[in-house]
Amino acid sequence: MSNLVDMVYDIFVIGGGINGCGIARDAVGRGFSVFLAEMSDLASGTSSGSTKLIHGGLRYLEYYEFRLVRESLMEREVLWASAPHIIWPLRFVLPHHAGLRPAWLLRLGLFLYDHIGGRKKLPATRTLDMTRDPAAKPLKSLYTKAFEYSDCWVNDARLVALNARDAADRGAVIRTRTKVVSARRDADHWTLTLQDGLTGATEEVRSRLLVNAAGPWVDEVLTGVVGSNNAHNVRLVQGSHIVVKKKFDDPRAYFFQNTDGRIIFAIPYEQDFTLIGTTDQDYHGNPAEVKISDAEIDYLCAAASEYFVEPVKRDQVVWTYSGVRPLYDDGASKAQEATRDYVLKTDAPEGQAPLLNIFGGKITTFRRLSEHMLEKIEDQLGKRGRPWTAAGTLPGGDFAATAFDAELQKLKADYPFLDPRHAHRLFRLYGTKARTLLGKAASVADLGRHFGSDLYEAEVRYQIEHEWAVTAQDVLWRRTKKGLHLSADEAAALDRFMENAVDRRRQIAAE
Repeated sequence: MSNLVDMVYDIFVIGGGINGCGIARDAVGRGFSVFLAEMSDLASGTSSGSTKLIHGGLRYLEYYEFRLVRESLMEREVLWASAPHIIWPLRFVLPHHAGLRPAWLLRLGLFLYDHIGGRKKLPATRTLDMTRDPAAKPLKSLYTKAFEYSDCWVNDARLVALNARDAADRGAVIRTRTKVVSARRDADHWTLTLQDGLTGATEEVRSRLLVNAAGPWVDEVLTGVVGSNNAHNVRLVQGSHIVVKKKFDDPRAYFFQNTDGRIIFAIPYEQDFTLIGTTDQDYHGNPAEVKISDAEIDYLCAAASEYFVEPVKRDQVVWTYSGVRPLYDDGASKAQEATRDYVLKTDAPEGQAPLLNIFGGKITTFRRLSEHMLEKIEDQLGKRGRPWTAAGTLPGGDFAATAFDAELQKLKADYPFLDPRHAHRLFRLYGTKARTLLGKAASVADLGRHFGSDLYEAEVRYQIEHEWAVTAQDVLWRRTKKGLHLSADEAAALDRFMENAVDRRRQIAAE
């Protein structure tokens, strides 16, 4: 066991999801010293299993979650401006379904949606005549009226990776594949024992304050790591999605109401596909083992087929994914009614090191959650720098929110050998950092080994060196979605390459 006893960090964060990485970034940017440990890969849990929207949450208005909806709506344009390569506006078509929510109620909800969140750049709601609008083309003819409104799309796993990257660039220690096996209070500080998931090596780290941002494992950390008896704070809710070949050419997404009162989205995905989801059902297993059930696949296919002329069938599903949402247990009877708001709790006995726990939350509000957490941290450790993330940009996002197309053209001009779709994908994932990835490359051959589709060695090495990628899974299903395009043999070859590259990198670091 190695011991880092000389250094006492201000803050130790357990959990490399969006909330943990957001807090680490905000805190280190204010001058706190920060250490973050994630037992697996960044965004390997809930944060990569979302519907990938930065949205107000139109349906939350039905449950009177006005504070949450207003905060979420206000965050849409803030986050878009901070990362316009991975976040962009998306228009949603909400068909009026006779016998479900009346048109006047939908319009009232959308009026509130347009006016309580400080919308400036996103276009307002409008009513569609579905006898004329192109949005009606893939739908059954019984839908004659619809409403079109604005929200934003986000590449959720990359949002996490970029928060972690920015935190590290500002001085935070980000350690993935590192499990916190114990945490004990030693008077005014915490002593944490960490275990490297790749080598088994252990070390000790000390910090003045501990943040439990373990998502679905938040209660498990309390009981198994910290030793607390307060272990029933979250309600685990499974949300599953299916991906099918593209069902429509329209760039807009669809918001479908179901007869059971729930809703699903059908969203353009990765240029060639359609994403359909989500489900809502209570989950009682290990969050690491969550997977879609046959019943969920049938439900999503049936719900989408209520609207599409061409039904969605099981044999059209090319990929599925599931996430477990750690919702604060507010006693709601149905999973879809449980609050999506977050609750932050401080455990700070007199004279002992403080513990701050996060229960609930959603992707859209991660930055505001981080700011609220920093208020609680400063109550314990004293104030440092001022709040700053509202005007900050994430790595690669240092260009105007509306300038994506212009910046993409500059990249294409600088690297004319890139196929247009390849250039577009790289700029969507990396923004201005695509130039760091491409470096002095003057031809496709300069990008190194070809792994399949448009994935090359230069991109894989960039992810290993700058984004903590360790396995093919990290690359193919989180930092990119190239898993939709590579064969099993190609994925296996990538895994072997990465194993050797990561081993070599660790050897060099140890010398």
